[in-house]
Amino acid sequence: METAETGSGDAPSLPEYGGGIGDSRVFVLGRDRRPLMPCHPARARQLLDGGRAVVHLRVPFTIRLKDRTRDQSVVDGVQVRVDPGSQATGFALTDERTVTGLPGETVLARRGLMAVELRHHGDQIRHRMKQRAGYRHRRRSANLRHRAPRSQNRPRPEGWLAPSLRHRVDTTVSLVNRLCRYAPVMEIHVESVGFDTHSLTAGKRLRDGEHQNGPLAGTDARAYLLAAHGRACRYCGATGVALNIDHVHPVSGGGSSRLSNLVLACVPCNQAKGSTPVTLFLAGRPERLAEVLAQVRAPLRDAAVMNSTRRRLIEELTALGPPVHVRPGSHTHRNRTAMGLGKTHTLDALAVGDLDRENGGRIVRVPGRVLVVKATGRGSYARTTPDRFGFPRLQRARSKQHFGYVTGDFVRATVPTGKWAGTWHGRVSVRARGQHSITTSGGRINVSHRNLRLLQRGDGYAYDTREEPVPPASGKSG
Repeated sequence: METAETGSGDAPSLPEYGGGIGDSRVFVLGRDRRPLMPCHPARARQLLDGGRAVVHLRVPFTIRLKDRTRDQSVVDGVQVRVDPGSQATGFALTDERTVTGLPGETVLARRGLMAVELRHHGDQIRHRMKQRAGYRHRRRSANLRHRAPRSQNRPRPEGWLAPSLRHRVDTTVSLVNRLCRYAPVMEIHVESVGFDTHSLTAGKRLRDGEHQNGPLAGTDARAYLLAAHGRACRYCGATGVALNIDHVHPVSGGGSSRLSNLVLACVPCNQAKGSTPVTLFLAGRPERLAEVLAQVRAPLRDAAVMNSTRRRLIEELTALGPPVHVRPGSHTHRNRTAMGLGKTHTLDALAVGDLDRENGGRIVRVPGRVLVVKATGRGSYARTTPDRFGFPRLQRARSKQHFGYVTGDFVRATVPTGKWAGTWHGRVSVRARGQHSITTSGGRINVSHRNLRLLQRGDGYAYDTREEPVPPASGKSG
């Protein structure tokens, strides 16, 4: 029996800094469409050129053997390692082998076979939900269209998550499930980190009863702000007047209701500022602007997202089948630092789990190229396009498919003449008149449907690649 890895010539090495850079592997399916061990791209080319395999999927690139099933192959199995995040989640497909390094030293070497970064669009979902709520509120307040407001204390089903949070869990589980279909996944390792938002607010680690003695202990936000700001307007310094609570960074612009983002403002200042950014509103008073910005701290939205979704994510990953191992974030940090790796979601995912560094275990291979998967959705159910007040402005097409193509399909465009002459690959946006638009690495081009060829149906995601930063890069976001 042979494996698809045969002939790759990629024996594990043990560089002292702990991170060799290699090509991402190609998924391989047997004749029975069951996953085999991923192979090197050069080996995949040999199998395709020799007629032993066919292309099964373009993105992620997957081949299917024509002469061998899984029962006729040697399958050692791989692991999926997950580093969840608020804005993006990192995935690493790895295998572990016992290899010989220094004379007489046998160590466990972890190889990164593939790296995937999933970028969520939970912020867009949250924005659209708020926008819809604003439309409905405006219609009710202007008495233009009756819609009775729903009770704010209505019951929620057990385990309910807000749509933006539900999206993060669903897309993460969906991608892990896809990896399990295309690779022989034997284990799932997921990092689980909880954030103490009280300690983040205080700027230090709180212990025992200190959590109950925050700035609002025994008081409320208005009383606290009145005492902290001397009953004066934060923008103009007026005293002895009626004061309102104002958001420094407007909620409409993504500002939070965190205490550090709240100030007291007199009625004229509050009305004049409105939703204007504070940097523009106080542009003529730089000293006052510096004082206001000095109190503002970053929102805790990302930390709250992780706290709300981590348990649900583990529960749904467990339901996929392979055993799930939950790993603390401190182990990931120690492994990544010891191996001299940079700070990205995919490198963190590679370092998730026990590495047995005390006995010489190390990461010997890092995928040099990362598949970037961006959640785009499958379009909208809305049949009209609203204006800025939420009223229908124009009708949308009832059909999403035009001339055999749907927005999101991956296509090849062969343009014979003109400004965009040549061959292009990308994601298509359809138009009813047949002059479709394609997003390519060089920008957007317009192509007739007659010059298109379907390569892969859209699945609600857009795909791209990026290089893994080496030497180590600075901090990650989200």
